Amino acid sequence: MLAFPTSRLSAALFGLYLAQAVPLYLVAAALPPILRANGVGLDTIGGLGVLLAPWVFKALWAPWIDRLCHAKRVGTRTVVATCLTITVAGILVLSNLDPVSDATIFFPILMTMSISSATQDIASDGWAVEHLPPAQQPGGNALQGAAVALGVLSGGAGTLFLYDAVGWQFALWLMSAATILFVVPFLLLPGRYGRRPLPSDRGQPSLRRFFAIRNAGTMLAFALIIRLPEGLVKALEQPFLVDQGFTLSEIGAISGGATAAVGLFGAAAGALLIRKAGLIAFFIFLIVGRTAAFTFFFIAATQGLGAWAIVALSVFDTFFRYIEIVGLYTAFMRFSSLQQAGTDFTVLTSATLFMYMVGGVVAGMFAEAMGYGPVFLTAALLSGLTGWIAVVLLPSTVRSGTQHRTMEIS
Repeated sequence: MLAFPTSRLSAALFGLYLAQAVPLYLVAAALPPILRANGVGLDTIGGLGVLLAPWVFKALWAPWIDRLCHAKRVGTRTVVATCLTITVAGILVLSNLDPVSDATIFFPILMTMSISSATQDIASDGWAVEHLPPAQQPGGNALQGAAVALGVLSGGAGTLFLYDAVGWQFALWLMSAATILFVVPFLLLPGRYGRRPLPSDRGQPSLRRFFAIRNAGTMLAFALIIRLPEGLVKALEQPFLVDQGFTLSEIGAISGGATAAVGLFGAAAGALLIRKAGLIAFFIFLIVGRTAAFTFFFIAATQGLGAWAIVALSVFDTFFRYIEIVGLYTAFMRFSSLQQAGTDFTVLTSATLFMYMVGGVVAGMFAEAMGYGPVFLTAALLSGLTGWIAVVLLPSTVRSGTQHRTMEIS
């Protein structure tokens, strides 16, 4: 059986990440098709990719957020509430603007929301590490994965549904209200409720102290390469479906419905696999399954597959992306020091996202020149190779679940 935190902690954890996911996927999943449906150019919509920059570079200010989260007069709750207030305020401002005539002034508002959301994520991840002991990390990370899946469904597909039903302004008002409602269990939680004992000699969080942890270099290398092949496929998956003859509504149903259902199942399956077989067996299963999915994308691009087979392939790939969330978060939590949990965890997640983005950029350039097939084949080959290297690099303390309670200087 999976070990979960107490019901109160579980509700706070789930609500915290759901409140974070709804605005994120409102912008990432719902806004582009809304803008396109209103005649906004692809160059403007493509520029929204820059909004991911704060999520890549948030490690640069993570130590300062870590300090604020443990400052006597501030704390994690205040940081999360402040960031979420900025994000919700941005959504409310957008609700009073027209997606077409005011499209050019969307960007500074969206960038402010992205910075606040990325900053909130630092505080949220640090809080999660401090409240999930090793035995509860797979179960807790399954809750996070489930929250992300529901965030994609509600913030993405939910916003699109509401936009058609009640219009732009009311859709964003309802999403703002839902975001506030979801975070209430976390905000009502007493400050130290369920928190693990923290080292008395925490010192000042810093990036330098991350690199002072034993095996920090190998763990960072693991984070840098583990998701590189995935970016090659994910960036091309929806354009590939379009070129295979699927309509935008069909693609929305596949990505929205599949994400919610398969994401929930995948998060639970990943946590159970880690619990029963261990982290190494989990990553081997992930790499084999992911490589098989990428191989079938190559076959679909070069030899063709039926429509239902392609739908099944997309769902299969989504399943592995969500079990990956549970495995990566568990590995990163096991490595992160309790002295600066937010900083350590953020450095590793920023590294994975950076390489994921690199893969997406490279995929677009090579697919334009050579087509889908060579890119999907490259992803399959890299998945096996980099996956094997990543498993070898994974430090023994992470494999065994030995938590860094103090800084281990190499």
